[in-house]
Amino acid sequence: MRGPNPSSNHPTLQLLEKCKTLANLKKVHAHMITTGLILHTYPLSRILLISSTIAFTHALSIFNQIPNPTIFLYNTLISSLANHKFHTHIAFSLYSRVLTHTTLKPNSFTFPSLFKACGSQPWCRHGGALHTHVLKFLEPASDPFVQAALLNYYAKCGKVGACRYLFNQLRNPDVASWNSILSAYVHNSGVVCKDVSLSLEVLSLFIRMQKSLVKANEVTLVALISACAELGALSQGAWAHVYVLKHNLKLNHFVGTALIDMYSKCGCLDLAYQLFDQMPHRDTLCYNAMIGGFAIHGCGHQALDLFKKMTLQGLAPDDVTLIVTMCGCSHVGLVDEGCEVFDSMKEVYGIERKLEHYGCLVDLLGRAGRLREAEERILNMPMKPNAVLWRSLLGSARVHGNLEIGEVSIKHLIQLEPETSGNYVLWSNMYASLNRWDDVKRVRKLMKDHGVNKLPGSSLVEIGGAMHEFLTGDKTHPCSKEIYLKLEEMSKRLHEYGHKPRTLEVLFDIEEEEKEDALSYHSERLAIAFALIASHPCAPIRISKNLRVCGDCHTSSKLISKIYEREIIVRDRNRFHHFKKGACSCSDYW
Repeated sequence: MRGPNPSSNHPTLQLLEKCKTLANLKKVHAHMITTGLILHTYPLSRILLISSTIAFTHALSIFNQIPNPTIFLYNTLISSLANHKFHTHIAFSLYSRVLTHTTLKPNSFTFPSLFKACGSQPWCRHGGALHTHVLKFLEPASDPFVQAALLNYYAKCGKVGACRYLFNQLRNPDVASWNSILSAYVHNSGVVCKDVSLSLEVLSLFIRMQKSLVKANEVTLVALISACAELGALSQGAWAHVYVLKHNLKLNHFVGTALIDMYSKCGCLDLAYQLFDQMPHRDTLCYNAMIGGFAIHGCGHQALDLFKKMTLQGLAPDDVTLIVTMCGCSHVGLVDEGCEVFDSMKEVYGIERKLEHYGCLVDLLGRAGRLREAEERILNMPMKPNAVLWRSLLGSARVHGNLEIGEVSIKHLIQLEPETSGNYVLWSNMYASLNRWDDVKRVRKLMKDHGVNKLPGSSLVEIGGAMHEFLTGDKTHPCSKEIYLKLEEMSKRLHEYGHKPRTLEVLFDIEEEEKEDALSYHSERLAIAFALIASHPCAPIRISKNLRVCGDCHTSSKLISKIYEREIIVRDRNRFHHFKKGACSCSDYW
């Protein structure tokens, strides 16, 4: 290369920046060759970068003609190609050439783009080896940009422990590093099952971030608001909304969509729709959040109407749009409409059906009692059905008392997930509802033999801005004595109103009176008792739980809302139940 390098104001380089087609690019390239501009490093890096975005084969052709490309030029091309998912393999091929070069070695500018590429499949498995190269080639190995890229990589691959370890090594993490660790916890809080501890850690980390005097940005707030959504923490979520407005952060479609999702998941559907209606620009993600909000609240007609409005406005739905729309149809029994959405996926919208879409269809048909049709859909799928589909069919078979289809479902479930407690609980409950007690005992013995323990029910309730968690039969709360006294009072008043506990689904081999006590100690019942003691008598009681609401808790919650004149809003693993004046928003279709 010859120096000095021309500046970015050079007329030829300005022409280069305006190139949009390969023909124009070749003309500028020819001019750079004839004028000798191509011999300088900076102009050469610019043409490599721009040509890689227009025609990557032309960029490679230019690069391969360079006698001794510097690590700077390698980094330029690697960075550009790694950012394109179809060219990632070429970026790694170039990196391999660097490794085998006699004089060159990677530097701190080589790794960030490669780690970014490793954050998605099938490249995720290469990130560990790349991390060892950081330790080998960089001295010291603590470049802030590389560390931020490493944090992002481990976050996207779901390795929260490694991500936290790296974060703890940072002396003064900047806003990008804080965002990486916060996003890691948020994105992994519901990968396998709802883990509230991860979402709670987001709130804790955000407090630490504020104390460190690092200023939060829009990305930070999206992570914080998303954690509040998972927890059902309305006070903290509303505080985050105020923080956005107070600190003049942009209420862009990312922040806006997160807020819509948060208000929906905290039981404030009206606020979610008000915010949605005020958004100046609504994209597909924004519509997905609002349609999903209608769906989980059992407002299937509104979800379907909004889906139609979205398509009429020319916005293209994605696979998530169709999932949430079908879920909305499922919760209110709009079977024909839901099937129509499913059938239109490929023909109208060109979207390939995934397991999740078949799961929605099976749930839709199963809830409506069309079990044979749901089973046929599973058996005729183009891909292998997973446990979620068979569990959905089993749940529907239990509700509708179809033992034949229930036993077919459980056979597949035990093969796919022999250690998942929920499968055995559904199986046992199906037999219990049909008074087949010998089969109930057989299922319990199978659970014992396989060492399977029932997943404990867990409920979160927010009182005065603080989150309180209760497990089934929990006696660890500081107000435990008062809570159990309240439970006794609630049980007496329920009996006075003629409530008869539904003890069929209690797994334990105990006397009827003890079964009633077991139901009284379910996590949401404890949460309701505490809320009746600790919250304002006019305030709605908001509860988020990890399991589906059982039949007895559903019936008793309706009565409690009438007896104590309180609105009780429960979010279970499937949907919302708004209990008010003795009725539930689901109209008992759940």
